[in-house]
Formats: sequence, C-alpha cells, structure tokens
Amino acid sequence: MVPIAPWRAPVRSGPAYRFRMFTGIVREVGTVESVEPAAAGGARLLVRAPETAARTATGDSVSVAGVCLTATEIAEGAIAFDAVPETLARTTLGTLDPGARANLEGALRAGDPMGGHVVQGHVDGVATVLALEPEGDGARLALGLPENLIHLAAEKGSIAIDGVSLTVAALDGTEIEIALVPHTLAETTLGALTAGDRVNVETDVLARQMERLLEARR
Repeated sequence: MVPIAPWRAPVRSGPAYRFRMFTGIVREVGTVESVEPAAAGGARLLVRAPETAARTATGDSVSVAGVCLTATEIAEGAIAFDAVPETLARTTLGTLDPGARANLEGALRAGDPMGGHVVQGHVDGVATVLALEPEGDGARLALGLPENLIHLAAEKGSIAIDGVSLTVAALDGTEIEIALVPHTLAETTLGALTAGDRVNVETDVLARQMERLLEARR
C-alpha cells in the first residue's frame, strides 16, 4: 500500500459546504491501488484519482462506484477509504482488485448545478449485467435486477448504476434496459461492462420513500 503522507488542504474556490448527496454525474474514473483487510471484517481501499483528490478533504464524502464513502486520508493524488462489513456485503466493493476502475463523484456543494438526479450513495443491491450491445452511436445495457428492487424501477424513471445517473428505457420481468450515450460509454466504467459483471444499483430515492409511506398506510 502506498504510504499516506500528512494531508495538506487544497486551495478551493466557491462554496465549500458539502451535502452528503450526489447527482450521478461522474467526475473522474479512479484506479484501485489496493484493498486491504481492516478491523472487524472491514476493508481499507486506496484509490488513485488525482483530480478528485485535489478537490477533497479528509472527512469529505465521495461516491466510489456508487457507494458513499468517507475520505480518511489523502496524499499524492490518492484517497484512502474505510469500508465497513455492511458496505462490503451489500455492494461490489468487496470484490474489487488492484487495477480495477471505479466511477468517482465528490459530494454536492452548495451552489453546484444539479446535473443528474438525487443520488445518496446508499446502494440498494447488486445487479447482473446480461448484455451490452451497440445501438447507433451508443449502446443498450441490459441488467437483471434483484426481485426486491424491480418494483422500484419505472420506465423513464431514474436509476443509478455504479454511481452513474441513468434513465430506465424498458422493463421486462426482473430485467431492465438502459440506453447509454457515447459520452457515458467513454467517460465512465460502463462502456467496459461484459455479461456476468455485477454492478451497484441505487433506485430513485423518491420511489423508496413513497414505498415506505404506502407500507405505513397499509
């Protein structure tokens, strides 16, 4: 693991206040340098991401492959994160190996534009890639969702896949399809997906809250 040097605050401009939320607009694709076991079954991830590291302070929230994590140390263009057992069990982070690439987005700052949709970084489950087929200049991504999540997906509704804000194009049973534009294919990890890969899924927070309210009424 690369030694972590003492953190020095980067120069910042504009509003500094950050919310613990994201928009699903990937700012950088980082590279996992190491994943090491930590106390009580957790893990410590070191991700090399120079642009994100320059804008991040210790204690800040960062979406890593769609998972909200707290930056614990920063040095030389790399960010360290601690993932607890619950996070490793519910997401794909526990299966990452050195060299893996991960979509990154820093937490939304006051005054930032809302480019995608409200994403919390609270992964609901893991989906399986069924296919990624060319479609015009873009591609069509087919995913198999866990049965307990499919009712939270809606055609033309929002969904976050590995931290990327996307729109559901079609539904069929427990399968969903998403149309990916060329920019998404080039600037995120989604363009490298193959059948059998597993991805983190966060359903629309509005759908989750509505479900909870309906359950309470019943």
